[in-house]
Amino acid sequence: MNYVIIITICVLLLLAYAFTVSANKTQIPSVILLILMGWLVKQGTTLLNIVIPDLNGLLPFFGTVGLILIVLEGSLEVQLNKRKLPFIGKTVVTAIVPLVISAFAIGHFFYYFLDADYKQGLINAIPLCIISSAIAISSVGNLSSFNKEFAIYESSMSDIIGVLFFNFLVLNHVINLETFANFGLQILMMLAISFIATAFLAFLLSRIDHHVKFAPIVLFIILIYAVSEIYHLPALIFIMIFGLIMGNFDGLEHYSWIKFLKPRALQKEVHKFKELIFEAAFLVRSLFFILFGYLIRTEDVINPQTFELAVGIVILIYLIRAIQLKIYKVKLMPLLFVAPRGLITILLFLGIPSTLKIDLVNNALIIQVIVLTALIMMLGLMFNKTDKDKTQSDSDSALKIDINVPL
Repeated sequence: MNYVIIITICVLLLLAYAFTVSANKTQIPSVILLILMGWLVKQGTTLLNIVIPDLNGLLPFFGTVGLILIVLEGSLEVQLNKRKLPFIGKTVVTAIVPLVISAFAIGHFFYYFLDADYKQGLINAIPLCIISSAIAISSVGNLSSFNKEFAIYESSMSDIIGVLFFNFLVLNHVINLETFANFGLQILMMLAISFIATAFLAFLLSRIDHHVKFAPIVLFIILIYAVSEIYHLPALIFIMIFGLIMGNFDGLEHYSWIKFLKPRALQKEVHKFKELIFEAAFLVRSLFFILFGYLIRTEDVINPQTFELAVGIVILIYLIRAIQLKIYKVKLMPLLFVAPRGLITILLFLGIPSTLKIDLVNNALIIQVIVLTALIMMLGLMFNKTDKDKTQSDSDSALKIDINVPL
């Protein structure tokens, strides 16, 4: 039986790799195929009367580890310089504004029509308003460099800001000036921890001579994230800062203190570390979405009681997104469609306290919104004619990467 399980997992992951490799040609995001494959596995086990233990408890575990690795993967790929600051600011705004507007709009609907108090409605709305970096980052490899970086920044910031917004409301029973002051202090603490931890991990990476050196670094990253979450600190900030600094280490070489870390030798180690993170992110992301597909119930996908609400929420999401992109003069196609809900939506939904849950905001609604946004992204990317090397416009060229400009 053990060998059957091993063979099954290996075959599923090899198929996941095939989906990832073929995504650029088929234009079908691998995530769609992974979820479908997980669902087919469930149908197969039911048809063959194979008894599988309850796997629901594994979803938050793989989701948390996957979120860490995916945000780290995205931030390691991003190249920074001073000329990119306007671009970064634009992606931050396009992540924050739609999230807040859609959260309040959907939360108000829950408050007005579903007999929930306003805070309860807002808490249930936030998970539905966050772009999934897990799906977005893994689905934009065939886009132009501008669109790819825009999606990476925007989805990563949406995850971070969404988690901050959600935790702020869930953990504070009363919202007042003192609450905001404590929240600001938590962010400052996390920034300080992030820079200290990043310096420490960079030092370890440059000094460890043992042939096993990357596993301890990854374990430290996960440990720092987990401990920060226990103390309700915005831990994703650490993941983003660590990835950005390590991914742009060559831009720091002109600082005298950086010589202590042996920058040239460290650059080689960082390159190897990136490869490890990319491989690990692929494995964990694949397992998560296969498991998610396996745990989907067909009756939830086609639940008529929540379908109209799900469609309404999706329409609102893309309407607000279109207006936002238009205001900031970002070309609508194909970025309009890159707004999937996924991993972070599931994690936050599972994190809503039972006393704050709304009956109609259930598994069926969450699954329908995730599936609808994923399908819309798939169709949008399939019909996208943007060449990978094509620039968006002359006006965007000033925002593109210039690796010769130091930080």
